[in-house]
Amino acid sequence: MVYNYYMKNNFIRLSVLSVLLLFPALCSAQVMVVRVDGKKVYLDTTSLKEQPAVGQPFKIILSSQPLVNPKTGKNLGDLYTYSPEGKITEVQPKYAVGELPDTSKISVGQEAVLGQAPALMQAAPAKRTDKDAPAAPETRKKIIYEPVDQEIISLSQADVTAPGAKNIVTLSSKGVVTVWSRGENQTLKEELSYKIDGAKQPVTLSAVAVKEGLAQIFVSVYESSRKTISTLVLENKNQALEQTEKLAYFTKEIGCGADKKLLAQTPFASAARPGSAREVTYQKDGFSVGKATLSTQRNWLTGVNFYPMEGSSSENFLYTSSNGTIRLVTANGKRAESKDLFAKAPNRVKYKQEIVDFYPSLQVFGPAGSATVAAVENKAKYGILSETFGQYHSSNIHFMTFEKGRLVTTDTAALDGYVYDTACTDTAILAAEVLPDGSSSVVEIFK
Repeated sequence: MVYNYYMKNNFIRLSVLSVLLLFPALCSAQVMVVRVDGKKVYLDTTSLKEQPAVGQPFKIILSSQPLVNPKTGKNLGDLYTYSPEGKITEVQPKYAVGELPDTSKISVGQEAVLGQAPALMQAAPAKRTDKDAPAAPETRKKIIYEPVDQEIISLSQADVTAPGAKNIVTLSSKGVVTVWSRGENQTLKEELSYKIDGAKQPVTLSAVAVKEGLAQIFVSVYESSRKTISTLVLENKNQALEQTEKLAYFTKEIGCGADKKLLAQTPFASAARPGSAREVTYQKDGFSVGKATLSTQRNWLTGVNFYPMEGSSSENFLYTSSNGTIRLVTANGKRAESKDLFAKAPNRVKYKQEIVDFYPSLQVFGPAGSATVAAVENKAKYGILSETFGQYHSSNIHFMTFEKGRLVTTDTAALDGYVYDTACTDTAILAAEVLPDGSSSVVEIFK
């Protein structure tokens, strides 16, 4: 969720500005209230990268409402009401205790927003680390298409309107699937569109020709009322997108261009984690999944990949770990990982009060044994990563190779907005950067 502070009238501007001045890191990190005892509140901190500090300020989100421009109807973000400020008084490995002056409006399940820890407010300049080192030089050519008025959370490329069309297919945060063609002067021209039922929360999109002919579009959605994830299959029928099937799986494409495959998982096989992956195939009686399984080590298919990184005889598993590094499992079972931290995409699905981790897709390409990994680093606002909401403002696409047991960044493409997801074509990595005004630019970064 992106906070926009472009308010229509001065009263709202002054209200928001007052809150930010009094509580400068209001959006920095968010956790959940799990118990209320008198003036004490107990906060689940297991989703945070770093534990809060004693004395750190916090507030509880009491309510929220969308802020809409009455003339354009454009959603400018959410406007929040907060409790009075409290302080953290006790920190344990998996929870923290805080005290508030008034807990009459506080209940279990509400979310807390942590401010800056006292040490951060007065800290001396930190010692330089590898993370602070200058980014690798940007050497790859890229095309940035003119922004479109959508917050794009997933995308792909496939022949949807005609053979050889190489359409860009996108999914917006509002559940709009759009098929684009490339126009002149780096513009995108809308060809087809489909709106998903508003009761279904869009998660990710794939576009693969699983059966003969034009590609099918697979949209994984979450239905909060039923606590289920499924995949809608859309096809081009006489130049209009129609839903032709619904699969009881979570799906995601793996691979680049003509080598793409569609994999499926049984969602929520273990708490908020999925089962192993199997390839989606098509027979005369419809779509089905193969018998052979691929273990994703309880990770969702977003944020994982399989590729012969060590050599043609290997099939290495790559994934985004819970602490943010990119990891590769070698043939002997050891793990190689990147030094850099890679932030989550700001997808926000709650399954039984758990935040479901959907990471930006990892793309891999190149010859076996000498391949390149493309991974997203979303850069957080205020310098602190919010695990639950994802307060991001820009991103990098890092290109890494496997060298001497480590994933090493060789070059980096900087983007002006943050990225939910990526895709891989025969020639480029596709990403959609979400810009501060909520629009998105599709970016092609060439291999």
